[in-house]
Amino acid sequence: MKKTILAAGVAALMCSSAQADTLLGLYIGGQVWANEASGSFGEGTNNQTVFEFDDENQGSFYVAFEHPIPLIPNIKVASTTLDTVGGTEISSSFTFDNVTYSANSTLDTTLDASFVDYTLYYEVLDNDLLTFDFGLTARDLDASIAISEVTTQLESGLDVSGIIPMAYVNTIIGLPFTGLNIFAEANFISYDDQTIYDAQVGVSYALLDNLAVDFDITLGYRTMKMELNDLDNFYSDLTYDGFFAGAVVHF
Repeated sequence: MKKTILAAGVAALMCSSAQADTLLGLYIGGQVWANEASGSFGEGTNNQTVFEFDDENQGSFYVAFEHPIPLIPNIKVASTTLDTVGGTEISSSFTFDNVTYSANSTLDTTLDASFVDYTLYYEVLDNDLLTFDFGLTARDLDASIAISEVTTQLESGLDVSGIIPMAYVNTIIGLPFTGLNIFAEANFISYDDQTIYDAQVGVSYALLDNLAVDFDITLGYRTMKMELNDLDNFYSDLTYDGFFAGAVVHF
């Protein structure tokens, strides 16, 4: 009889732990993104120059907390760094930060950017076969752009910052008995000749899956577009694309 009661107690404790893990969750993830940047930037819609940028390995990470309270959204904070250098030979004059570069000049540029996404979201579905989330993201963007002319070393620069509101969606499709999941996530907005999106799709594999902690590795492809129109007098049509590898820990 005592053994029966003890077994029942252990089973109840296990069920309680499983339920708590389902209802409450802390996610910590990161990735290395090997991206290729392309596009143009400048001051004004008709004053942009296309630069050839170097391929770079960029880093990003996030922390998310989920809870069972229906009316209060879950929260996710994600940080991404986008630093690259490039150059071009301009065929016509180009003005940036009140400095004019003459035609046929060779320009070098450094584009250092980073942003933090603050996302509030709700879970519509959450099970082993299908997860679907939606919400709103505030993207806090900071960028520093520097241009120099190779021969004369004429220089100009601009600091840019701003909050960009975006829609957020995320879905995960589980593949039973394989340890594999297919996932897709996107932040996006389009208005007033501006289009900003940041989307990724990939596959994850569970290396560790128990009541205490889950550990997944991820592989996928990420693409981001920043078509900005007068953000601190900065105009751009930039695209970042490339494959990434990462990991996610779930407590």
